[in-house]
Amino acid sequence: MALGKGGDETTAIDAAAEAAVVTLLERLHASGVEFTLVSEELGERSFGADSIRIVLDPIDGSMNAKRGIPFFSVSIAVADGAAMRDVFFGYVFDFGTREEWTARRDEGAFLNGEPLDGLGPKEEVEMLSFEATTTELVAGQIADMVGFADRTRIMGSLALSLCHLAAGRVDAVCSLKPARSVDIAAAQLLVRERGLTIDLPDAAPFGEAPLDLIGRSRVVAAASPDRCAELFGRLSASG
Repeated sequence: MALGKGGDETTAIDAAAEAAVVTLLERLHASGVEFTLVSEELGERSFGADSIRIVLDPIDGSMNAKRGIPFFSVSIAVADGAAMRDVFFGYVFDFGTREEWTARRDEGAFLNGEPLDGLGPKEEVEMLSFEATTTELVAGQIADMVGFADRTRIMGSLALSLCHLAAGRVDAVCSLKPARSVDIAAAQLLVRERGLTIDLPDAAPFGEAPLDLIGRSRVVAAASPDRCAELFGRLSASG
């Protein structure tokens, strides 16, 4: 099994999804639009300009997709610069529920075209979502979450877990290994447009995180900066 440019194993479904999206992007470029693609499988590819970046993960949750578990997504972010703060549009599509999550910088977050304006995540964490996990990583951290979160879920798509945080379906999200921009660039905009907190505490500040394929930090996200700091503190205790 080959490795994608992002370092993950490339499955047939990853490659097929990427090929379909890249075909669309090539058509977009042929119409006169110039941009740079940052892609999970293909790496960084210039389509004429670096001022606009499209950050793509064609299948976030590819192991779920491969095994027939309906919790995986396509994640696309568009930025007018090379850092996380420059993302102005985020799009995540859930292939299982068919839910369409979008965000526009300074305009809000949306689910199926409707504003996400209901109750958000709880400050006191009832539901914590672990992502980017192996059994070994979970075993090394789960005991540290006792007293922080009542319940834990491991769903298998970081992009979708962040979307669920924005909708208040879970109360905190953390990855147990460094996250890359392709994993979070689209969904983080939903989180921030909802007034919630997301951080890359191993490589702060968040807004300056490069839109590239290097994983520099674990990600934590929750209702407030204090809750994120507590979550990271618990991760650091064993990490």
